[in-house]
Amino acid sequence: MPPHGLLPYALMSTARFYTRIALSPGARLDLPEPVARHAVRVLRLGTGAEITLFDGRGGEYPATIEHIEKERVSVHLGNWLLRECESPLEITLVQAVQAGDKMDFTLQKAVELGVAAFYPVTSRRSVVRLSGDRAAKRVAHWQGVAAAACEQCGRNHIPTVGMLESVEQWLARPAQGALRFMLSPDARENLPASPPSRAVQLLVGAEGGLDPVEIAAAQSAGFIPIRLGARILRTETAGPAALAAMQALWGDFQ
Repeated sequence: MPPHGLLPYALMSTARFYTRIALSPGARLDLPEPVARHAVRVLRLGTGAEITLFDGRGGEYPATIEHIEKERVSVHLGNWLLRECESPLEITLVQAVQAGDKMDFTLQKAVELGVAAFYPVTSRRSVVRLSGDRAAKRVAHWQGVAAAACEQCGRNHIPTVGMLESVEQWLARPAQGALRFMLSPDARENLPASPPSRAVQLLVGAEGGLDPVEIAAAQSAGFIPIRLGARILRTETAGPAALAAMQALWGDFQ
């Protein structure tokens, strides 16, 4: 058996839901309305159904649906279980804003691949322009995408989804010991066989890639240009492909 009650991923079979409500062993509570609606209307769960709840603070709780009244769903929590599947790598993905639903796809796959933080940034070649309320609404939407991806893949910690800012603003942040890479089809280097740091930051451009001025600024900030093979990848493919390669080389795909 795994140490300290840690449950293997293979044992996860019940529906999982994230809630911002702080959970505790033995508690009885009503699920938040969006969670209750999804459980009853989408998954068609009924009284007596077993589910799993997590609040983002680590671990999870088995729970039983005790009562359903319209969209009110009452549950009874069991004991807290220490079950984690976080990557040993602390990967930050800095992604230039993509058009359409590409950002949702990239973020969803990044969460599944173990990313610890996701920072959307505006770049000179970004097709989409967001500011003010529109930007805040998109960030809130992306935070929901991250939570939903955690529900699906078994993670009990929600990755950070940062507020929208420009590439230049983000590059002004200190590296704090992280190894920094940016994807570039013109790069001559590949990912190294082993990283000198467990903290990694990856910068990916939008549909047209990064502007030469942004590339120069990133290199000045310590980002190393790398490529993934001989083919040019779409922006929504590049980030997840690089994350998968990092997990295979340095993380928990080994």
